[in-house]
Amino acid sequence: MTMAQRGEFLDTVLSQYDWAAARLNLDQGTRAVLRTWKREFTTNFPVRMDDGDIRVFTGHRVQHSQARGPAKGGIRYHPSVSIDEARALAMLMTWKCAVVKLPFGGAKGAVACDPSQLSAGELERLTRRFAAELEPIVGPDSDIPAPDLGTGQREMAWMMDTYSMHRGFSVPGVVTGKPIDIGGSEGRMEATGRGVAMCVSRAAPRLGMPWPNLGVAVQGFGNVGSVTARQLAQQGCRIVAISDASGGVYRPEGLEVANLARYVEEHGKVAGFPGGQPIDNDALLAIDCDVLVPAALENQITTRNAAQVKARLVVEAANGPITSAADQILADRGRAVVPDILANAGGVTVSYFEWVQDRESFFWSEPEIYQRLETIMERAFDDVWKRHETEQTTLREAALLLAIERVARALQQRGLYP
Repeated sequence: MTMAQRGEFLDTVLSQYDWAAARLNLDQGTRAVLRTWKREFTTNFPVRMDDGDIRVFTGHRVQHSQARGPAKGGIRYHPSVSIDEARALAMLMTWKCAVVKLPFGGAKGAVACDPSQLSAGELERLTRRFAAELEPIVGPDSDIPAPDLGTGQREMAWMMDTYSMHRGFSVPGVVTGKPIDIGGSEGRMEATGRGVAMCVSRAAPRLGMPWPNLGVAVQGFGNVGSVTARQLAQQGCRIVAISDASGGVYRPEGLEVANLARYVEEHGKVAGFPGGQPIDNDALLAIDCDVLVPAALENQITTRNAAQVKARLVVEAANGPITSAADQILADRGRAVVPDILANAGGVTVSYFEWVQDRESFFWSEPEIYQRLETIMERAFDDVWKRHETEQTTLREAALLLAIERVARALQQRGLYP
């Protein structure tokens, strides 16, 4: 994202909050507390590169709220990350955890770097140094990081090990998204995509759509997009278009998702897949389909292209893929949107399961994980849908009202110290 886009993303998140706070008639004090961030940490730290040179990297960790429990949120590695982006994502994490009734608040971390340009050794040194810098503010009872854009199981293992070495004993609950061998949870890799697919399967019938005979377009074929596409295809949907940063492919009769996944594994990109017509990301967003799943980055649907979206149902697998102004355009055109704070909450839900299992040293099977995930996601969807019908709002507005009301209630019940 550009600087302007990052600012627009934060403005979108704040405008959503302001609307909900006014609708809930929150008192001035509660409104002010939830509109600010509890803690913001920025560090500039040196890393020795493979050639012996020293480079200084900038990292952030923003904690929005701990009213409902420890802060929870991912750490992303990307060249264009900023404190504003971390602020927006941390606030969204607070609402996301509250929508699915997890005992967490929201946080987000980031390091400005391009992981594709760093060796494994450089990434390990960077991650361990950043983990050491974060040590005063993270922990299993205070703030629990997780993977995000540009990070994964490997980086979480390094962070957990660094924190544990400083403590003198193993602390697996300090991060989630770890390898299973060191306290990770079964089902974590598929959790977000499965949650997205569950939301599609709950929303479509309620909108009178012929589930599962639906054409679905997925923007983004990383972990979330690929799992979502596979899950929906297995349930009988036609995946008519898929794209990633390299470009996309379209086949109105439906793509062979398994073949596409193998192609991407071999070639590292969607572009060039021989099983359909080539398209770009802009064209995918405007494709003739029933369901659109933006599973890439923020600010993908804006005033520039919102009027071209043909899908009747949009399910936000990514964080903040639709700007506020575009959201209004979609609503005016009768397009239903399942918001990110509900649709992609499967990941943080299984992260919560991992945290619980680490603390209890008792682990569940993959079927148990998926059953618990389905129970929580279906309950959350039903809660949001009921609020949507009762208050005659959009699904996003209903989710925000539900989440912010829960966080505000926790804040008020705890009182003000001292």
